[in-house]
Amino acid sequence: MQGKELFTVLRQKMGGNFDSFISEKVKVVPGDISQKDLGINEPDLKDELLRNIDVIVNLAATTKFIERYDIALYLNTYGVKHVLDFAKTCPNLKVVVQVSTAYVSGEKEGLIKENPYYVGDTLNGKTGLDIEVEKKLIEEKLLELQDQGATEENIKVAMKDMGMERARHWGWPNVYVFTKALGEMVLMQEKGDIPLVIVRPTIVTSTYKEPIPGWVDGVRNLDTIIIAYGKGRLPYYSCDLEAVLDMIPGDMVVNALIVAMKVHANQKGDPTIYHIGSSLRHPIKHGVIIDTFCQYFTKHPWINKNGKPIIVSHMKILDSIASFKRYITLRYLLPLKGLEIANIISCQSFRDTYENMSRKIKHIMLLQDIFKPYLFYKTIYDDQNVEKLRTAVNDKGVETEVFYLDPKVIQWEDYLMNIHIPGLVKYVFD
Repeated sequence: MQGKELFTVLRQKMGGNFDSFISEKVKVVPGDISQKDLGINEPDLKDELLRNIDVIVNLAATTKFIERYDIALYLNTYGVKHVLDFAKTCPNLKVVVQVSTAYVSGEKEGLIKENPYYVGDTLNGKTGLDIEVEKKLIEEKLLELQDQGATEENIKVAMKDMGMERARHWGWPNVYVFTKALGEMVLMQEKGDIPLVIVRPTIVTSTYKEPIPGWVDGVRNLDTIIIAYGKGRLPYYSCDLEAVLDMIPGDMVVNALIVAMKVHANQKGDPTIYHIGSSLRHPIKHGVIIDTFCQYFTKHPWINKNGKPIIVSHMKILDSIASFKRYITLRYLLPLKGLEIANIISCQSFRDTYENMSRKIKHIMLLQDIFKPYLFYKTIYDDQNVEKLRTAVNDKGVETEVFYLDPKVIQWEDYLMNIHIPGLVKYVFD
């Protein structure tokens, strides 16, 4: 980790003292938030942590939209409970900051307020949601699969299917946002008098300025589209060109975490929730994003491993779910039906080809269904609480120099063209 370019500025500043500085300031402790006491079993180490911790920031999570239900629930929901239980035993604790996601709102449209979720809340009005019952359902399903002699692969698929089914049963579009919402419910029910902040970022993109512009580690949903297009693998894209895609650079999210941590230290009472995003005060539409990354890769083709530039064409836009389904039917489903008939006539000669093509089409349809809330729905995330943070920082005269939080300073087309996309090419493309 210390060798990553992310640390370049600090390494230059510290010079030969960099490694000793990091060793003095950072102590890595192996643990597991899905376990009680965070999986820390060594008594002396646990005692040292309890005595010295004054702030806990919980970013640990699985962020996969298609994840095993057992993994998602144990990490994103019970992991939050275990962190909170551990926090309650820290005598010098000042605040707990839980990093959630703005998309716990699911497929709601309109202005989404910075409001909490309480145990039993659902997005479709159904009653009876109980976290312990969800855990029991998982345990029963795993026992059933084991009794059936299911393979590890079959268990994995069954758990992923179960996660999607349970999320949608209660009104959430995928298991990630569902289990993150459940985690927030646990906090609201069990926080006691612990000072607590819940931060809900939208789509986190590469750094705007610090420590270096364009740094990114990993791929988010927007980046998946950009990378696929740049590699010549995305001839079409389905979205509402007028819909806003809420995104925010990673360094602005970190700044908000730090400021919220300071402001809420030792403040007991109801937790404050922060939406960290741009859709309310400085929105950018899908159409602008698409035009920008199409321009980028037209001007700067990606060079593949063989040294060959990948020439892209302007992608075909399918601006409704209906047009997407028509396109898939004509381009893929009808040929697949023909292949199915040929496979039957030829005594399964094309079985492998048919099954492979069928699997890919099902995956495309599933991805479209999962990403639908981010591609078509007109959702704006209210950020009144974050605006109060900005005001507090501005009053001290350090907004643009240190803790810049305001997305209005970003010129989106310039950021995408000269910072974010070059960052993806540098750090993520392979």
